[in-house]
Amino acid sequence: MTKAKRLVFQAMLWGVIWLILSIAQNFERPFLLDNLPVFIFQIGLITFLVYYAAPSFFVEKRYAYFILTSLFILTVSSLFVSFFLTPPRPGPPDLLHHAKAGFRPPVLVRLTHGMFLSLAYLLGLFVEGVHFLQKKEQEVVLNKNVALQSELKLLKSQINPHFLFNSLNNIYALAAMDTIKTQKSISYLSDMLRYVLYECERPFVSLQKEVEYIENYIKLFSLKSSKNYPIQLKTQIIDPATNIAPMLLIPFVENAIKHSHIEKIKDTFIHILLKVTKERIHFEIENSIPEKAINKDKIGGIGLENVKKRLAIVYPEAHELLIKKEANIFIVKLIINPNKNV
Repeated sequence: MTKAKRLVFQAMLWGVIWLILSIAQNFERPFLLDNLPVFIFQIGLITFLVYYAAPSFFVEKRYAYFILTSLFILTVSSLFVSFFLTPPRPGPPDLLHHAKAGFRPPVLVRLTHGMFLSLAYLLGLFVEGVHFLQKKEQEVVLNKNVALQSELKLLKSQINPHFLFNSLNNIYALAAMDTIKTQKSISYLSDMLRYVLYECERPFVSLQKEVEYIENYIKLFSLKSSKNYPIQLKTQIIDPATNIAPMLLIPFVENAIKHSHIEKIKDTFIHILLKVTKERIHFEIENSIPEKAINKDKIGGIGLENVKKRLAIVYPEAHELLIKKEANIFIVKLIINPNKNV
């Protein structure tokens, strides 16, 4: 709500209050003449509060300045209205008549004027306080969203070099072995790069495209050897229209290939299962763990931590991630509700 709208709202509110009081007084001329200046000064005080005092108080946090200024303005306004703008009243002939007629001493009248001016100012201060708190809350939410988007962009930027580094290593190994396979690998890499460069700029992509990327990644890796790697990928996409954050599943596949020692082929395996409905994305991957630990390279290591952070940002209340080891098997289970908090 803008300053002008807040001012109009409070002016109309006090206009209604004075209208009700005037009706109760049968629109008596003395009542209207007494209180019309009060209403005018109320609007002036609210204008001063909305356009000057409140910004100085809430934004600049000049508390002492605000209190002293407010007290001075209220005191001056009350005295001015009471002594200079209130029409004089002829005194009643006797005190008994004063009591019967409900006559109020001038001091009480002046106190009443000051009370109405103070109430208008306090009510305006309350409205400005609520507006300020709402604005600050919106700023906090906006800043949080900006920070999350910045972090998400940083995490996505970490994906591309990691992917490209691994893919080029695979093609480099193929170049000395088989020209035909090298050509195929370049074709797969071209499709993958097209996905990364164009599709991944969007916040969400089709799950079918994400699956095609994983398939190309596995094909590209499998071209390293003439033997068939024991990698199994099963997909059940019941709802093809379901979307997912791009490059969210591939780090699990990379991690499985890296740590399963799949090149050994014997006594190794990678099983990938993806079930997709409109309400649920169920991704599960299992890979063998070699008896002898594999030395990890210094380049890797960002995959799983990266995807955990992205899940926390994109699906904060809509995912379950389970990572565990059982005997010689490494298991990852990820369940996403794509329609919640997205």
